[in-house]
Amino acid sequence: MSVPALAEPSERVGHGWTAALSLANGAIWVGWYGPLQILLARQAERFAPGTGMSKESLLAWVTGVGAVVSLAANPVFGALSDRTVSRFGRRTPWIVAGTAGGALSLLLLGGADAVWVLFAGWCLVQLTLNAAFAAVTAAVPDRVPRLQRGSVGGWLGAAQILGVVAGTGLATVAGGVRAGYVACAVFTVVGVVPYVVRYADLRLGAEARPAWSWRRFAAGFWLSPRRYPDLGWAWLTRFLINLGNSLVLLYLFYYLRDRLRYGDPDTGVLILTAVNGVTLLGTVVVGGAWSDRVGRRKPFVLWSGVLMAVATGLLAFWQTWPGAVVAAAVLGVGFGVFTSVDFALMTDVLPAALDRGKDLGVINVANSLPQVAAPALAAPLVNQLGGYRVLYLVAAGVGLAGALLVRRIKGVA
Repeated sequence: MSVPALAEPSERVGHGWTAALSLANGAIWVGWYGPLQILLARQAERFAPGTGMSKESLLAWVTGVGAVVSLAANPVFGALSDRTVSRFGRRTPWIVAGTAGGALSLLLLGGADAVWVLFAGWCLVQLTLNAAFAAVTAAVPDRVPRLQRGSVGGWLGAAQILGVVAGTGLATVAGGVRAGYVACAVFTVVGVVPYVVRYADLRLGAEARPAWSWRRFAAGFWLSPRRYPDLGWAWLTRFLINLGNSLVLLYLFYYLRDRLRYGDPDTGVLILTAVNGVTLLGTVVVGGAWSDRVGRRKPFVLWSGVLMAVATGLLAFWQTWPGAVVAAAVLGVGFGVFTSVDFALMTDVLPAALDRGKDLGVINVANSLPQVAAPALAAPLVNQLGGYRVLYLVAAGVGLAGALLVRRIKGVA
C-alpha cells in the first residue's frame, strides 16, 4: 500500500519506542488497578450499609456497570482513531484526550460522597482510559512487524503488570482513598508523556479515509466468526482465560480478610500482587521472544492457560496464606506467557489494516466483558452457592476451557 499508516510494517521498532509505549500502557493500567484492587473495595465497604446490599454485591455492581461502559468504549474509540485525520496522527490525539479525561475522572471518583458518584466516576474512568488504551494497543500492528510482536507484546505485558503493582502500591501507601486516587491520576498522566512527546504517529491522509456512513460504521463492529473463524476462536480463548482470572482477582481483598482472616488485607493484596508481578515479569518478555523465535503461538497459549488453571485450583484447595502466595506465583508464570503471546496471536489474525484500531477494540472486549460476567457469577457463588472454594473451582474450569479452545485456530501455528 502507498499509505504508510495502512501498510504492513516491515522495519523493526527500536528499544526507545517500545519502552515509551510500554510506559504509556503501564500508566493506563495504574489508573485502572489502583481502584480495582484497593480503592473501590474500600468505598464499597463504606457505602454498602446505606444501600441494603452487601459490600461484595455493591462492588460487583460498580465494577460490572463500569465494565459495560468499557465494552462499548474500546471498540468505538478504536474505530474513531482508525478514521482520525490530524497532523498528530491517528492514535496520539486519543491517547492524550483519553489520559487527561481519565485523570480528571479519577479525581472525581476520589471525592465520591454518594453511591451514584461512585458509579458515575468509575464509568467515566472506564470511558476515558479505554479511549487511550484502544489507541495505544493499535499502535503495535501499525508499527511493529509480525515477527517482533511477541517481544513487543512481552514488554507491554510487563508494563501492564507493573502498572497493576504500581497502582496497588500507590493505593495502599498514599494515605487514604482520596490521596490514592490523586496518586494514580498523576502517575497516569506522567507515564504517557514520553511517548506522545518523543514519537510522531503515522498520519492518515483525508483521501485514504473512507466516506462516512453510520450504517457502515455500526456494521463494522460485527466480525463474523463464520467469515473469520480464527479470530472467533482467538477471541473466545482470550475471553475465557480472562474471565477465570477476573474471578480470581475480584474478591481477593475480601478472601484474605474474611476467609483467610489475614490481619492486614490491604498489605496482603499488595504482597500477592507483587509476588504475582515478579513471576510474571520473569516470563512475559521471555515467552514473547521465544514465541517469535520459534514462530509458534498456540502451544504457549495452551500451556500457560493450563498452568493458570492449576494455580487457581490451589486457591480452592489450599486456603492458607502460604497457599495464596504459591498460587500468586504460579499464576504469574502462566499469565506472563499468555499476556505476551496471546497479544501477538491476536494481531496475527486481524482482518484489515484500515480497521486495526476497531478490530483490536472488538478483541479487547474479551478483556472487559469478563469484568461484567465475573461479578454476575462471583457474587452468587460466594454468597449462596458454596463460598470461595466453589468460586475458585469454577474459575479454574473456565480458564482451562479457554486454553483448550486455542487448538481450534487454524491459520496460526
